[in-house]
Amino acid sequence: MGSVPGARRHPGRPDRRLQRAALVLIGLGVMSVVAAGALLGYGAWQERQLTEQWDQIMSTIPPTVATAPPAQAIAQSAPPAAPTAVPPAPIVTRTTKTPIAFGMRVPRIDYYSAVVEGVDVQHLAMGPGHYPSTAYPGRPGTVGVAAHNSYWLRFDQVKTGDQIVLETRYGTFTYRVTGSRIVSPDDKTVFSANSSENRLTLTTCWPLWAGAFANRRLAIFAEEVGGVA
Repeated sequence: MGSVPGARRHPGRPDRRLQRAALVLIGLGVMSVVAAGALLGYGAWQERQLTEQWDQIMSTIPPTVATAPPAQAIAQSAPPAAPTAVPPAPIVTRTTKTPIAFGMRVPRIDYYSAVVEGVDVQHLAMGPGHYPSTAYPGRPGTVGVAAHNSYWLRFDQVKTGDQIVLETRYGTFTYRVTGSRIVSPDDKTVFSANSSENRLTLTTCWPLWAGAFANRRLAIFAEEVGGVA
């Protein structure tokens, strides 16, 4: 006997269209995870390359190097006193053609990385970046550094009193953490400071584990406590 038009499907038989749709969704999900992992891995590789190149740069600089920051940084920060030597030219890396601003160490969590100049998408994909509109290490004002939370997963372990060291080609500057707070992404007050004080603010997406779904910002504040030319 032939099938009857409009007959109801057997309740135990799965709908093939639903099966195919489910498989497509699963496949897209797997591809998204793989793509995100690949991008993160490539970014981590670029960060290592930049840090290694920064180490090589620093190893060639004598300890009596100039005591003034790069000319670009001076122009973008608060007007400083006259430098005592010609500012060094910006360093552009061989592999990524990206200028490195300085190096950053956080001894408490054994962290060390080069910090690139810039905080747009392509720069932060390679690790932490320096806000060009903020001061440079050793200059009056606030030094601003940002990074994706995937690079700073352990930064919730940074506590008040910990040291953060910024290494430049004109000196090494030590900052002491004074506190932290969770802020909205558009809160620009985290970079405001007395122009006569040398400060540092680190920002990253919060919660740290949430990746691209993080909708807040962790801001870590520090003040300069010493510099060595």
